[in-house]
Amino acid sequence: MNNHSTLLCQDADSICDRAIKNRSNQSNWLSTVRSQGFTLIEIMIVLVIMGILAGLVVPRLMGRTDDARVTQAKSDISTMMGALKIYKLDNLRYPTTEQGLQALVTKPTSGPIPNNWKGDGYISKLPKDPWGNPYQYMSPGLKSEVEIFTYGQDGQAGGAGYDADIGSWDL
Repeated sequence: MNNHSTLLCQDADSICDRAIKNRSNQSNWLSTVRSQGFTLIEIMIVLVIMGILAGLVVPRLMGRTDDARVTQAKSDISTMMGALKIYKLDNLRYPTTEQGLQALVTKPTSGPIPNNWKGDGYISKLPKDPWGNPYQYMSPGLKSEVEIFTYGQDGQAGGAGYDADIGSWDL
């Protein structure tokens, strides 16, 4: 054999060696991919852990929802009380109980009719309480000159906890 033939055989041997190595690497890669999947036991353990965490976290978040509603009610009442004070500055009196909080949105048409009612109103619209009920208004109130209040979660007078009345007297 001449030098040229020897080189060709050596090159062929090295190509064969590389092909064999690549094939073994491919089978190692394939077995690695197969072993990287999750077993049923592993998936079930993860689901149990997620269930435990949800059981601990969800009740805490649910309690925060009720707290947020109470805070929202107090904020709404405070905003409407501010609008009532401006109404009184302009008209020298608060709206009557019959005129209600609607007097902050549209000019009352029943007496006493305010002379200096602000053209675009004192608030753009009346909010409902966080439980979907209208806010209550009394003039004169039982505890102060005027009162705005909501009956709380149960929608009935009195109550305790989240069912308690929330009013301008709480601010």
